[in-house]
Amino acid sequence: MTHEQLSLFADADAIDPAGVDPAVTALGNALSPRIHLGTSSWSFPGWAGLVYATGNSTPANEQSLARHGLAAYAAHPLFRTVSLDRTFYAPLTREEFARYAASVPAHFRFVVKAPAAITDPVVRKPGSGEAARENPLFLDATTAAATFIRPAIDGLGSTAGPLVFQFPPLGRRLLSDVPKLAARIAAFMAVLPRGPRYAVEVRDPQLVCKTFARSLEDAGVVPCLAVHARMPPVEEQASTFGLDRVNTQTPLVARWNLHAGRGYEDAKADYFPFNRLMEEDLPSRTALARLARTAVAADRDVFITINNKAEGSAPLSVQRLAEQIRG
Repeated sequence: MTHEQLSLFADADAIDPAGVDPAVTALGNALSPRIHLGTSSWSFPGWAGLVYATGNSTPANEQSLARHGLAAYAAHPLFRTVSLDRTFYAPLTREEFARYAASVPAHFRFVVKAPAAITDPVVRKPGSGEAARENPLFLDATTAAATFIRPAIDGLGSTAGPLVFQFPPLGRRLLSDVPKLAARIAAFMAVLPRGPRYAVEVRDPQLVCKTFARSLEDAGVVPCLAVHARMPPVEEQASTFGLDRVNTQTPLVARWNLHAGRGYEDAKADYFPFNRLMEEDLPSRTALARLARTAVAADRDVFITINNKAEGSAPLSVQRLAEQIRG
């Protein structure tokens, strides 16, 4: 998805969902209602025939899908969630969130990323992404509540799922004292408004440790498994954070982002237009399916969103994962 804020709600013809094989519908019906699978965003023209109808009703570009494709996306029998990634780049208003909520059925849940303005310790230069200066709003709970949490919860209502605070690589200075950093993040999370389900995702393998796990647990926060080339295998993360225990009550939240050994830009170029599986990641898929089954057996909710850069086509990855969960 593009990073700029799009004019979401201009009038336009509705976008039709693709026809779905009856076997896929049956697969969706076989999954526990606690399982919410979906993708990162929905604005990919290459999904024509998979998610969106082909023919004259198919939108020609990403912008049209971003504005008008959500209802068609949410009609897919396997899609019960989506990761709202654009909120990472700039906040949305309550009204914008409410219009998203109005486009989906009652069982649908949004996984919503907190703005980087709260989770990134530096302000970055436009275009290059290089650090420009320290970020005065880093871990500012007042700003998080006013600009992100309240608009999201008020707008999304019952369709609000986990609010994910994704921390980018935090740099050597902060990582030089992991216990101090863990305590600082936990203290921030602990003073956020009570009620929403908060999750924390990191991109530094040093934070996949018992110290950080205990800090998040003490703050009442859910770890979000980051299936990403920078991070340890998902099984290792789940074990460290206690998400593979049968007796835990913690929901399973995972974002399957990027194939191991891949850079984001080269995966994007090689996998485009995201309409077929290019490099299947069976270890990650198998691990996520096992964790999902364990969670459902303990009456825990499951939220797993998948990026096109995980295997080449997020809709097809969702289908393969659903098949493996069903067994």
